[in-house]
Amino acid sequence: MPVPDSDRPRLDAALAKARARYVADNPASEAAHHQARQFMPGGNTRTILYHDPFPLRAVSGHGARITDADGHEYLNLLGEYTAGLFGHTHPVIRAAIDSALDCGINLSAHNTHEIRLAELVCGRFPSIERVRFTNSGTEANLMAIATARHHTGRGRVMVMHGGYHGGLLYFGDGGIPINAPYDFVLGRFNRIDATRELIRGNAGDLACVLVEPMMGSAGCLPADPDFLCMLREETRNAGTILIFDEVMTSRLSPGGAQQHYDVLPDLTTLGKYIGGGMSFGAFGGTQEIMAMYDPGRPNAMPHAGTFNNNTLSMAAGAAAMGEVFTPLAATALNARGDSLRHRLNTMAEECSAPVHLTGIGSLMNLHGCRTEIRDPQDLVASDDRIKQLVFLDLLERGFYIARRGFVALMLPHTDRDLEAFSETMEDILKQHAGTWS
Repeated sequence: MPVPDSDRPRLDAALAKARARYVADNPASEAAHHQARQFMPGGNTRTILYHDPFPLRAVSGHGARITDADGHEYLNLLGEYTAGLFGHTHPVIRAAIDSALDCGINLSAHNTHEIRLAELVCGRFPSIERVRFTNSGTEANLMAIATARHHTGRGRVMVMHGGYHGGLLYFGDGGIPINAPYDFVLGRFNRIDATRELIRGNAGDLACVLVEPMMGSAGCLPADPDFLCMLREETRNAGTILIFDEVMTSRLSPGGAQQHYDVLPDLTTLGKYIGGGMSFGAFGGTQEIMAMYDPGRPNAMPHAGTFNNNTLSMAAGAAAMGEVFTPLAATALNARGDSLRHRLNTMAEECSAPVHLTGIGSLMNLHGCRTEIRDPQDLVASDDRIKQLVFLDLLERGFYIARRGFVALMLPHTDRDLEAFSETMEDILKQHAGTWS
């Protein structure tokens, strides 16, 4: 439940004090923001990083820590929204990038790094028999939709209310005016009967269903296993392509969320960490579907992109997936995340705090409520002021999470790091007991 109206003035007062301390402690970040506003709209070229009263400006990072323009050091628990899985200075990835640089940037030809990375991706994710690389998760999802529409000869695309699949595929509050101009149908995440009815009602025109097995931007909301099984059965019956957006969730088990749930889509999209921290995206699936991009076949579809196989992303990705984020490393990191999330939720209950964390494994999201959250509609119970207050209090104590409450563990996080984070969270929740009691 949200904070009662009678407690709103206390919460507003606590938040005002936290904001004032943030302003006082970060003059260099504020100055940088004012300078940036002269050249970029709102001083910003990546919306998710903006927060009031002005965004933090980082200048360096090492291991699992970053330093801001005012010299404050933070344990980075945001993990670059899952892309920073390896931390800021992993020696194996750095060596791979240095080696690629020594051999020349952008060689104007096929290179050997892309073969190794493609082999690793196809060997890792059960649904991917053939893969093509892109430059971002947004691009990968756009290509997957285009692939499904061409393969099926249909035009309609189903996504979920509250879903996010990139800058041109955002469906919070039902969608935005600059979304890609497809004929979208909005399903309801984890609502089996309603979504099944929509699939059946649109079956003749439905090219694909695009879904995250755990909704990331909406707040780390895991799919119910029965919901994904329903999608798999209904799309198969309708001749519709099922696309799993695993740009974020591919790290949740050695073989991604599809392995975690034991549900295989027809196409999978990837991004984020798989490029070893470099720009990266990919889409792949069955050999039958992906064959349309084989340039040696008659009537093949073109898929161009100057940086699709750029040497830095390919080399970093091959090192990252082949040497660092091994299946054993993936299993261990996600076990640590499950343990941390359970501990934080138990702590919130013991403190009677209106805080609840959702997620799977190494990805989680803090919400300002005590209730269980299964789909984006349930988020009306969450009080955004609580998330902002916790975010600012954590910054003051040297811990960096997303303003929206998102946490993505990184490989260089130590047990001591996570212990310190848990203890700090407990201190914050106890400190504000009178704020929301």
